[in-house]
Amino acid sequence: MAIVVLWRAVGRASVNKWNFEVSSDMTSVRDTASTGTYHPMAYKFVFSALKYTQEQLGRDRSSEATGHISGPELLDGIRKLGLQHFGMLSPVVFRRWGISLTDDFGRIVFQLIEAGEMRKTQDDQLDDFLGVYDFSKVFLDDYTLDTSAAFSQQAK
Repeated sequence: MAIVVLWRAVGRASVNKWNFEVSSDMTSVRDTASTGTYHPMAYKFVFSALKYTQEQLGRDRSSEATGHISGPELLDGIRKLGLQHFGMLSPVVFRRWGISLTDDFGRIVFQLIEAGEMRKTQDDQLDDFLGVYDFSKVFLDDYTLDTSAAFSQQAK
């Protein structure tokens, strides 16, 4: 019950606060989301993670050839962005969106490719997303909180 209440509080603020960027009018994404098993925010988050990952890797988003990222690279960006936005609640948020495995992010990407919202190369496959990491391990077990700034003494 506490998680549900916490999610609702986080979820209301999140829509305005996170403002995930998307590349189009989202009509086909809304259509895909309405017929799929994933929440519309999951699709927006994937777009945001794509942009974030391209920026982190120094890829030129204006060109298909230089802007391409692989499935594992996108999943690493999803992990980092998830930790930035949701911290240890990432698995809870993702489950709320219908995502419980990296495989689900791959399915979202390929739904977006089919809808014409994303592109792929001949080398890209859904298998690139299968079982890449375990959510419990990367979002909970490996999570570290840097408290050094809270306990350091400032010289005056």
